[in-house]
Amino acid sequence: MGAADVRTRVARVGSLTATAALAALTAACSTAPSTSAGAVGRSRVIEVVAAENMWGSIAAQLGGDRVHVTDIIDSPAADPHDYEPTAADGRDIASADVVLANGIGYDTWATQLAAANPNPARIDLTVGDVLGVADDSNPHRWYDPAAVQQVAGHLTTAYQRLDPADAAYFAAQAARFAGPATAAYRRVVHDIRTRYAGTAVGASESIVAMAVPALGLDLVTPTGFLQAVSEGTDPTAADNATIDEQIRSRAIKVYVYNAQNATPDIQRQVDEARSAGIPVTAITETLVPPTVTWQQWQTEQLVALQAALAKATGR
Repeated sequence: MGAADVRTRVARVGSLTATAALAALTAACSTAPSTSAGAVGRSRVIEVVAAENMWGSIAAQLGGDRVHVTDIIDSPAADPHDYEPTAADGRDIASADVVLANGIGYDTWATQLAAANPNPARIDLTVGDVLGVADDSNPHRWYDPAAVQQVAGHLTTAYQRLDPADAAYFAAQAARFAGPATAAYRRVVHDIRTRYAGTAVGASESIVAMAVPALGLDLVTPTGFLQAVSEGTDPTAADNATIDEQIRSRAIKVYVYNAQNATPDIQRQVDEARSAGIPVTAITETLVPPTVTWQQWQTEQLVALQAALAKATGR
């Protein structure tokens, strides 16, 4: 994304436009059929609506052929923060057996739409509620391996509740996700932590802050800067100056930036880091390409980070 694509964070501040759209969608979806938990069973698959495709990928893997997942945000060009829901989105949510949203101020439109179309038989899972974190916390929990496993456990429980006859199948899917399906991902996390623990890195926004604890890296970018870029506001001059000095003095070994939110300030820092001989590596906010699994996407990004760390440290 360039300057024209800098995010407005409409959903996070509860825009009047989104509110009006939700009201219209509520009327459009009020006659959508409801689904009783007892009717799911083996007669048909469980219908899941995921607000974002990274969570949808995990939901699909845990559900296997007993679950059908519809991702609302399924394009790298779409921004979950300010997405404007459609009538089709409302119908999907109204008739779903499970609605999976991120919450934590990230996709307010999704939680509002679910609330506007209540279904007592539907299971609404919000990542922020599952993890017990406040709405003003860092929302990018799909970058935290421990959080992902916690959400996976709740999804498995939801599937087993809706389809108790297939409880053992869902347990096996969960074991596969926690084991062989994510083995390569967990291996590269372990390798980075083992080899590069304590290495100072810089970053463009708060996504990276969710990953570095598991990796053992030292993220030295000011927290205020990370949050400001993530929320689409202007970083302070002091924070900008701190990062410029970290780059000039090579106090960071690697610079990590979100390629889907490369504002002019971020692009300038990327250019400065490269000029200073600091390896730069990119991450994205949603699945790129959208056809890969969550763990394939994460693993590829971590392998690139590992290569940057190796280049920077010589080991």
